Amino acid sequence: MRKLKLPLLVALVLTFGACKKEEQLKESVSLSSSKQAALSTAQLLSASLNNWMGNIADQTSIAAISIPGTHDSGATQEPISGTAKCQNLSIADQLNAGVRYLDVRCRHIDNGFAIHHGAIYQNLNFTDVLNACINFLNSNSTETIIMSVKEEHTPSNNTRTFEQTFDTYVQQNPSKWDLGNNIPTLGSIRGKIRLLRRFSAASPKGIDATAWADNTTFDINNAAANLKVQDFYNVNDVNNKWTSVETQLNAAKNDTSNRLYLNYGSGYKAGIFGIPNINTVANFINPKISTFFTNNTHGRFGIIPLDFIDSSRSQLIINTNF
Repeated sequence: MRKLKLPLLVALVLTFGACKKEEQLKESVSLSSSKQAALSTAQLLSASLNNWMGNIADQTSIAAISIPGTHDSGATQEPISGTAKCQNLSIADQLNAGVRYLDVRCRHIDNGFAIHHGAIYQNLNFTDVLNACINFLNSNSTETIIMSVKEEHTPSNNTRTFEQTFDTYVQQNPSKWDLGNNIPTLGSIRGKIRLLRRFSAASPKGIDATAWADNTTFDINNAAANLKVQDFYNVNDVNNKWTSVETQLNAAKNDTSNRLYLNYGSGYKAGIFGIPNINTVANFINPKISTFFTNNTHGRFGIIPLDFIDSSRSQLIINTNF
């Protein structure tokens, strides 16, 4: 009797499975053409992370695009957990994950640029960053990279200015740089790095963001470019930080001008003994970013630099463009 139970059970399972498959098939066949069209559209919206900008028209201003970015893009090293590391992905991996805004912090030392987060050297130099960017653009000519360059930490043993050293890097690959100072259309900067400049310069060079205010939300109004920036980074209350981020997201969506919005989701909160902790802020803000873009699936939301970005969060931001 016991021997009969197993075959009988198998037969029942197979019969149920066959019925279930038949029901699923019927449901699939009965999908209306409109539902099928909706599914096709949803699949199209899942744009390739390597070349998603190729689906956006040339005449589109970069101010009208939702762009995933990274804060302190080269910061992957730290002596104490939570104090300096801001990213898990390399520069190359960030770009492959859809990131198109890089926040690069350079210490001027020995007439070259070393990548730092504060005093912490990140085992990376500006040449490494540029090689990753240029290799990516050579393979993905429809894309552009907006690169914020800022001087970090204490200069040491230099015989020229920060600007002059920056110029030597540009001169190595001049065709890969766009140093225009306006808010450009995407078509005009495909295949290039557009500079967003946070260092002083003797002449116009890149989008001028030298009037960057500290730890707040602010406007920069230049003759060639207008920006609105949220960079509230010294976070006493993570809920207040999220309010700042969400307010900026909604402002960007509702603005029809050519103002470029930058909305930093990054920051740190003082922990034990007052030691800053980057993870505390990221662990609170990043899930809220995912929820926001799950619920807000279309619109212009500006540049959104995050700590510890990943491809899934980047994809949610990218999808709002389509």
